[in-house]
Amino acid sequence: MYLSQLLLNPHNRQVQREVGNPYQLHRTLMRGFPADLPADERVLYRLEMQAGTGGLTLLVQSIHQPDWSPLESAGQGRYLLQSPEAPKRFQPELPAETKLYFRLRANPTVKKQREGHKNSNRVPIVHEEKQDAWLQQKADLHGFRILQSRTSGDDRLSDWIRRGEESHRLRLYTVQFDGLLEITDADVFAQTLATGIGPARAFGCGLLSIALAR
Repeated sequence: MYLSQLLLNPHNRQVQREVGNPYQLHRTLMRGFPADLPADERVLYRLEMQAGTGGLTLLVQSIHQPDWSPLESAGQGRYLLQSPEAPKRFQPELPAETKLYFRLRANPTVKKQREGHKNSNRVPIVHEEKQDAWLQQKADLHGFRILQSRTSGDDRLSDWIRRGEESHRLRLYTVQFDGLLEITDADVFAQTLATGIGPARAFGCGLLSIALAR
């Protein structure tokens, strides 16, 4: 896998619009990849805002190596604060029982059937206790267990998604989890790192960032 760090220009109007419009941010980000991406690709990213400074960092993880040169001409050539460094190779070999610090920006939701509708609807989980239960449920499925966690930075975003001549409203409720985890299944956890956790992974959710706990 590859990890990239993009420093966005907070004074650029396109950046300012896309901070609150996850679909448009996704479209700009995907300019760094070929249109015919292989089916196994899952581009994950997380936008981080630096408190006090207004700095904006976009962390991107991908299976295939990106080319960020198209973003240097975006926003009238002022989308990025500086030319990005080359993506870093990332392929950790982590056995079971390894303890890791983690960060996850997620879209915790539950599916509920709508009366009179065939399809169910995703309803955001807004209470912290239920968010913790949602995270533990995901951990059980994805090869790890939660030792410590805290939530912060809940946010509501909306945008319009257009497909051909049709469009529909995108509404996201996101929350950030930080804490300590322990790997229970090394193979499943490795797959989790590559594919992400939860819904809305195309819109800045699901990237699990890790660091060894010492």
